[in-house]
Amino acid sequence: METEELSLKRELQRKVVHVTSLLIVAGYYILPKAAVLLIMTLFLILFLEIEFVRIDLKLKLPLFHKLYRKKEEDTLSGNVFFLIGAIIAISVFSKEIAIAAILMTTFGDAAAALFGKRFGRTWIPKLKNRAVEGCMAEFVVDLLIGFVFLGSWPVILVMAGTATIVETVVEKIDDNLLIPLFAGFNGQIISYIISLGYLSSVP
Repeated sequence: METEELSLKRELQRKVVHVTSLLIVAGYYILPKAAVLLIMTLFLILFLEIEFVRIDLKLKLPLFHKLYRKKEEDTLSGNVFFLIGAIIAISVFSKEIAIAAILMTTFGDAAAALFGKRFGRTWIPKLKNRAVEGCMAEFVVDLLIGFVFLGSWPVILVMAGTATIVETVVEKIDDNLLIPLFAGFNGQIISYIISLGYLSSVP
């Protein structure tokens, strides 16, 4: 049975992969939007080929197989869903909102997982492996990300709240897909409402 220390170590290894979102953000600032989407789509195809080898051909790939959760042994990994979510976010949302949504997916989710495993003491009823401490950590991290990339507190609060709620309650669908889409969509709606003058962007 996996110990808490080993479980935390494996979680850290998995989350390191998600730091590649920083490359997406950097690329989005340097390259044209179309070029970023093309590169990400090519990487998505590459990941799907890896998943085909892993799932259908049942081959263990060096360096990769330790990064998968047990529930991902016969299903697509979170990396595939993350790329799909990031591609859609960049395609549909404004630049700032797309970037914030992608980073909230990466670092907010990582904060929830790592803090929940390490410091989790208050477990949320009826939710599997969800600690209040992890949720609070995610919300704080998401707020910080929003503060850096977004200029509107209503948008920041809505996106951070959406990302935290989705990561906490979703079980059946991969949150790497839902967080960037739901947080980005809700943030974009609030931003649009503000632009119409129905809501102030500052407290």
